[in-house]
Amino acid sequence: MQRIHLASDHAGFDLKATLAQQLTGLGYEVVDDGTHSRESCDYPVFAHKLCEAVEREHCLGILVCGTGIGMSLAANRHPGIRAALCATELHARLSRRHNNANVLCLGSRVTGVELALAIMGAFLESQFEGGRHQRRLDQLNAPA
Repeated sequence: MQRIHLASDHAGFDLKATLAQQLTGLGYEVVDDGTHSRESCDYPVFAHKLCEAVEREHCLGILVCGTGIGMSLAANRHPGIRAALCATELHARLSRRHNNANVLCLGSRVTGVELALAIMGAFLESQFEGGRHQRRLDQLNAPA
């Protein structure tokens, strides 16, 4: 069973619950890194918690906030994280195939539930292609 971490702020709470239910039904072990209510909270707290787990466990993660922008900004501050804010299934596929993204970011206020589920599916079913894309990832990891 593959483990996947989920986290959201208050704006993403309901979509996170829907994603978790779908993932559980698909046989994933879901770890909910919070938030655990719709009460207003600060997204960086949950982004950092999830990213630390993804780095430590070498697994995938999904972050949800109102637009996905805040979560992606917070997540990409971690050196082992390649977080992709995806608005389409193509974004999700290519983020995995070309960028080896390990965290999917979604915006609950800008992406409908059905589309979010399809984006998540595309993200999870895609694999890194390596080759020329690995060279580019190596360049991202090199000192500036």
